[in-house]
Amino acid sequence: MKKIFLFALAAACALTACQTGTTTDNQAAAEVATIGGSDIAYVSVEQVLAECELMLGEGQALAEKTQKAQESWAKKEQSLAAEAAQLQEKYEKGLITTRDAQAKQESIQKRVAAYQASAQKEAQTLDEENRVFTNRMQDLVMRAVQEVNAEKQYKMIVNANSLLDADTTLNITLKVLDKVNELYTKEKNEVK
Repeated sequence: MKKIFLFALAAACALTACQTGTTTDNQAAAEVATIGGSDIAYVSVEQVLAECELMLGEGQALAEKTQKAQESWAKKEQSLAAEAAQLQEKYEKGLITTRDAQAKQESIQKRVAAYQASAQKEAQTLDEENRVFTNRMQDLVMRAVQEVNAEKQYKMIVNANSLLDADTTLNITLKVLDKVNELYTKEKNEVK
């Protein structure tokens, strides 16, 4: 009798375990079924940033302005360094007096200090312009993503940089790019 009871108990446990596993498997299958192609999407933010009209217009202009400033700073530094080297060379050859060399060296040092202060102010202004531009870009991308998903058709939208593998049908980059360009054009027209 004990053997029959133990056998019945073991069978009941096995059935319960199988039913729990089946329920869990069914729930997992249902969850996978609900996460369909329209629930998750991804955006290549870098592509949007690189190809949007804001970047192609204002972004390139800001990059060129920054590059010109850096080239100007490099030329000014080279010029001042060359002038200091020439002064040192003249002094070492005995072509100018110690007093004249000191006076010219002080003059060069004052110009270097003035240049450095000016360059620092210009660099701070450029940094601020770049920060404002970056914030504008991020704001446009976020607003575009929100508008693309205004009807909450996606439960999750991720940056493509975070993906290891995904189906290309989940890619909404071009929709977001179009929306960014649309928002930028609207913003630009409102300013005019």
